[in-house]
Amino acid sequence: MNKELTQEMIEISIPHRAEYVSLIRLTVASIANRMGFDIEDIEDIKVALSEACSNAIMHGGCPKDDNFIVQFLLEKASLTISVSDFGKGYQKESIPEPNTEELREGGLGIFIIKSLMDDVHIDSGNNQGTSIRMIKNLREES
Repeated sequence: MNKELTQEMIEISIPHRAEYVSLIRLTVASIANRMGFDIEDIEDIKVALSEACSNAIMHGGCPKDDNFIVQFLLEKASLTISVSDFGKGYQKESIPEPNTEELREGGLGIFIIKSLMDDVHIDSGNNQGTSIRMIKNLREES
């Protein structure tokens, strides 16, 4: 990223279809590499973003013709990624904590995102859609 810029915003509107998640993964890998993230952090960011996009596609409650939005805020010391859908939303209290000892498919997306990113905020409400904001900080060079 240009060292003189304090921040840049990139926004992409994505159809609610799983085949576009790979496009978003490639995009974020390119952005994170350009910003100076190491390969381990880039892989963590890609997985977290994939989980957030999958949640928007599977649980967003939007027709396949509608899009969800992915925003990238590039700053000198961090990358903030927001994934927002315009579906039915949910009440946070209605989502149970994951049971990591019980092996089953699904139910760990938010847990995975929180474990890979430095900061995660989720805003959702009935009929207001859901937005997941994830932040990954650049590590200090040693």
